[in-house]
Amino acid sequence: MALVLLFLFLLLPIAEIYVIVKVGQAIGIWPTLAILLLDGFVGAALARSQGRMAWARFNVALAEGRVPARETFDGAMIILGGALLLAPGFITDAVGFLLLIPPTRALVRGAVAALARRRLAFAWTVASPPPRGAPGRDRPRPDPFQPPRDPPRGYDYEGTAREVNDTSAELPPSERRE
Repeated sequence: MALVLLFLFLLLPIAEIYVIVKVGQAIGIWPTLAILLLDGFVGAALARSQGRMAWARFNVALAEGRVPARETFDGAMIILGGALLLAPGFITDAVGFLLLIPPTRALVRGAVAALARRRLAFAWTVASPPPRGAPGRDRPRPDPFQPPRDPPRGYDYEGTAREVNDTSAELPPSERRE
């Protein structure tokens, strides 16, 4: 995580300045500034239109009674893409545009889902191994992506209880029946 933060806050701004200077040397300062300004406006328009479409798909999913997971992820990627377009620089603008285009957003969604599945499966197998010598140790582990089965009949929870009468002095006065 520290390397990601180092990249975001130190190396990325240095790389952005380097690219802006190199583009400015190649085509001039005014065309470079015009391109940076223009891609901000084009990106804002694209983010607005993609955001509206994602919002419409989100509402359709809710109306159909589905969990809008894909639509929520798309909305988050659109917000992130729009924020990257606000930052001055060609690198962040390129990544922002990629997040705003539906086909590349679908690729990012698939990659993030695969990464999440792999990390969840890893955590599932590493975090809860069965104890040594436990009966059934050689049984296959349950699939973490399947809903849990109902507990076996006769499963009991331990606990204590005591009976309280409605006229008991332990009840607050507003709940007593007299």
